[in-house]
Amino acid sequence: MCQLLGLNCKNPTDATFSFSGFAQRAGVTDHHADGWGIAFFEGSEHDRGLRHFIDHLPASTSPVAELIRKYPIKSRNVISHIRKATQGVVSLENCHPFVRELWGRYWVFAHNGNLDSYAPRLHGSFKPVGHTDSEQAFCWLMQEMSKSHANMPTLQELTLTLQELVPQISRFGTFNFLLSNGQALWSHASTNLWYIERKHPFAAATLSDQALSINFADYATPDDRVAVVVTAPLTTNEVWTPFAPGELKLFVNGQLRA
Repeated sequence: MCQLLGLNCKNPTDATFSFSGFAQRAGVTDHHADGWGIAFFEGSEHDRGLRHFIDHLPASTSPVAELIRKYPIKSRNVISHIRKATQGVVSLENCHPFVRELWGRYWVFAHNGNLDSYAPRLHGSFKPVGHTDSEQAFCWLMQEMSKSHANMPTLQELTLTLQELVPQISRFGTFNFLLSNGQALWSHASTNLWYIERKHPFAAATLSDQALSINFADYATPDDRVAVVVTAPLTTNEVWTPFAPGELKLFVNGQLRA
């Protein structure tokens, strides 16, 4: 199945180190070679802007991925995905993460897993462009969230809504996902998700998929804080915490809130 990477940060942070190791899983250290994508929230007004890159080529060889590795983009919320196709052909329209607008904000979603015989009723403005179970699930979530709230609710209220909606999808199969609107990062695990919170005093880290190390203390300030969520731990010398099956977590400003 696919693999997920999410970053939620207190201050705009360069995701190059994490993405470099993550991209190696697309055909080098693992077999997730059916496309990839990444989305960065940016902008001067509450991170409403979005940079969104997808490619049907493997992330380990994609020229677009090479651009991301060489052109560090700083963001407070990042979602990336490398694909091992289970439903839908290898094509741009089937690459994650997917993007939709709701309540005047961009929403970004990426899924790892497989939903068997999943065919939700989509009767609003949220319709899939591609042919994946993942995009169908995202559209249904957007549809039901918009029905539940006329305007953008608080993060806590939205978390409660997601806790009611997510089990209606996860009963169809494996539903590991990342979701962000630039304000926070929601993460749900059916099977495999891990997270780490990096904060002062920062230490060195070594990637598990690439011969690359970094001492975060050389780049971070005492005010920085970063939460990283991933399908499998990215580093060999840090302590990662696993999600429990069925767990939905909310990360805000680089730390776990729920």
